[in-house]
Amino acid sequence: MAKYTKKSELEVKARQLLTERGVELDDIAELVYYLQSKYHQNLTLEICRHNVDRVLTKREVQNAILTGIELDMLAEQKKLVEPLQKTIEIDEGLYGIDEVIALSIVNVYGSIGLTNFGYIDKQKPGILQKLNDKSSGQIHTFLDDIVGAIAAAASSRLAHSDAEDEHTELDN
Repeated sequence: MAKYTKKSELEVKARQLLTERGVELDDIAELVYYLQSKYHQNLTLEICRHNVDRVLTKREVQNAILTGIELDMLAEQKKLVEPLQKTIEIDEGLYGIDEVIALSIVNVYGSIGLTNFGYIDKQKPGILQKLNDKSSGQIHTFLDDIVGAIAAAASSRLAHSDAEDEHTELDN
């Protein structure tokens, strides 16, 4: 394990960066609720939060978070080469690499996450609307897609779960 970053270290840093960039677990849980409430009669934010928490334990997700947020921060510091700097600054619609990184998260829990991701990316509810507001001076070209992807993956996890086990035993 010495060759690789310890999972716990990676997970702690990914969660820390989300918080530092203004994204709380409950913000993502609200997106999961938005996506899944009409399909799960007794869905609660606690269940949504649990599924988000489980998604965040995955190494692929942690790596995507660190990579995307680092690129956003480098763009804020104007440390990227042109024309990449401008492309990320304005979140140019045809760039697409931000979505590609997000898709690595979505794919962790199957194809249903893809439709959830596409839907939430277009709707931009809750924290996604805030992250897309360019007036703050912060760049969230990657972060908004990453947060949407985490919500989509958690929604997919929830959709695939056995209702009896998943809804009653939150510690799985």
